[in-house]
Amino acid sequence: MINIRTINALIIVDIGIIIFCMLAGNKSWLISSQVGYISSLLVVLASMLSYKNMLKSSVDNGIITADNDNILSEIEDPHGLYDEEDYTKNIEQKDIEEDEPKRTTVESLKHSRASLSIYRLMAYGALIAGFMLLSSEHILHIPSYLFGIFIAPVITIGMIFLNKANNENN
Repeated sequence: MINIRTINALIIVDIGIIIFCMLAGNKSWLISSQVGYISSLLVVLASMLSYKNMLKSSVDNGIITADNDNILSEIEDPHGLYDEEDYTKNIEQKDIEEDEPKRTTVESLKHSRASLSIYRLMAYGALIAGFMLLSSEHILHIPSYLFGIFIAPVITIGMIFLNKANNENN
């Protein structure tokens, strides 16, 4: 999850964006970049939270145990459809799937886990609402909005890799 160093980096960059926009004296740059930055940050945080909850529920339900060698492949491909084994396994799996009853849309949504969590849906709703609000008020500045959107995930990913490198060195 996000640690204090990542939060500090996100806050420092946001303060830098605010200072730059204030020095440039363009109000639409400031508003567009902040709406993009905050809504993008909400999407990143919601994605991380929903992924954490998905992993926690998988551990609680016994899907993931300490004996698993590759936890991610077990979660993302529970039936082993993308393994580099024989094609016959995939054919057998298709035969099994044909025998199973088809899921309804509601059942499929229940099994989608992190991809359709309420946190992510609300965050994407905030992203869309922010864009529509800026557009309707005629203060949308596309370059600063896009900069605001892309900077939060880039900093978060960079800090995750930096923390991983620091942990490996220790």
